[in-house]
Amino acid sequence: MRTWETDVATLDPVDGAAADAFARLAVELHDASGVEETVEAVVEFALQALNCTYAGIALSTRGHRTEIAAVTDPVVADVFTLQIDAEDGPLVASLRDRTTVLIRDTLTDDRWPEWAAKVSGLGVRSVLDVPLMLGTDSRTVGALGLYSPDPDAFGTDDEAIAQILARHATVAVATARHEETMAQAVDARKLVGMAMGILMERFDVDSDRAFAILKRYSQDTNTKLRDVAQQLIDTRTLPH
Repeated sequence: MRTWETDVATLDPVDGAAADAFARLAVELHDASGVEETVEAVVEFALQALNCTYAGIALSTRGHRTEIAAVTDPVVADVFTLQIDAEDGPLVASLRDRTTVLIRDTLTDDRWPEWAAKVSGLGVRSVLDVPLMLGTDSRTVGALGLYSPDPDAFGTDDEAIAQILARHATVAVATARHEETMAQAVDARKLVGMAMGILMERFDVDSDRAFAILKRYSQDTNTKLRDVAQQLIDTRTLPH
């Protein structure tokens, strides 16, 4: 059992139990080993803390693409995919406009009628999408989606808790991404160093010349320097 599960059954956003539960969640998110484990912890917390049956997180990636990062049920993946493919819907609006979007009933809400009809057919009636925003520039990292088969399932307390959870998730995801990027950079430097060593030994060149050779092959073949180094290490040959 996760450390916060006993505290969230009757969570009130302003009481001490809520603060304690979120503090424990923050520790767990800090200890998560990567982005995947981080977002999984967030959606599991959402199921415990909020009046939702399903939850999911979609993240913005480079190139402004949106990818499904975590879902508690396949129905959430369907709800997300319908919007990502159409580039429209409450989740897309939450990401684009950096605002919380509440749909009290997909059978009566008329903002995204085609999407709402499909989603209600999946058994989802209430929707609450909250953006994950980072920093003073309010850069959007992703969005937290909460869903219920009951109409008007989310009240003001649910919105408040969801926004607090989104803030925790934003910091945790940004930190996990930074750590993964740093780890990849360290790994890339190690690979390049090993590849340079191979070239220096084989062709009797110095380190500057070895790096220049790798860089030239990277540019000529439009291949990342890390991948050129990996190929040289694996095959002892450079890309054609």
